[in-house]
Amino acid sequence: MAQYSLGICYYVGKGVTQDYTQAVSWYRKAADQGNAMAQYNLGVCYENGNGVSQDYIQAASWYRKAAEQGDADAQLRLGLCYVNFHGVPQDYTQAVYWFRKAAEQGEATAQSLLGVCYYFGNGVSKDYTQAVYWYRKAAEQGNSSAQYNLGACYANGAGVSQDYTQAVYWYRKAADQGNADAQYNLGVCYYYGDGVMQDYEEAVSWFRKAAWKGGAEAQFNLGVCYENGDGVPMDFKQAVYWYRKAAEQGDVDAKRALSRLGQ
Repeated sequence: MAQYSLGICYYVGKGVTQDYTQAVSWYRKAADQGNAMAQYNLGVCYENGNGVSQDYIQAASWYRKAAEQGDADAQLRLGLCYVNFHGVPQDYTQAVYWFRKAAEQGEATAQSLLGVCYYFGNGVSKDYTQAVYWYRKAAEQGNSSAQYNLGACYANGAGVSQDYTQAVYWYRKAADQGNADAQYNLGVCYYYGDGVMQDYEEAVSWFRKAAWKGGAEAQFNLGVCYENGDGVPMDFKQAVYWYRKAAEQGDVDAKRALSRLGQ
């Protein structure tokens, strides 16, 4: 345990000069003795190339050693290795296996990703009810991706009865954490009055937050608001500005709008 702790000190620069090479050295000593946390951290170093040459095969190997000892973080990372074919062949069935191991220990990101697998049928049979179950587990722990996805399930009636009020509730949770997709969808809810009172100014506020993060749909909708004077003073230049931002990302509707406006 002392070797692992010393590795942490070198990794973060606590009490010593930060030195990833020394961190790796001490993690390895502890990992070779079976310390799961050291095995996991050594995997992280290999995955990110901190103190060693980046090596996904070594990363997956060390994650596996820790995962087989029940380390939830390692189980999550090993699952991601199987999704991203980092050091192992892409295999969603294996990804689901390890995500589930971590999710059952309460790891929120793993719960969210397991929900995604059920939603799209990656590595398991498609099952919206199970997707919602795992999204909710993660969402209640504050995972913004799961909150957004749970909101989308309520909006679309996937795995739950359609309920825009609940959709807005979860979109807002994610949007307040800066999730751009949730900000955009919350803007749409305000624009059309789905689950909330229609409010163009609020719609614009949320579209703008997502647009500044690069969301093409939000940029297009913000352009629409400026062109029509919805929630903002009508402003042709601003409309063109946001249509152009969206068009540069390939948004077809934005390209049509620019063509229609002679831009």
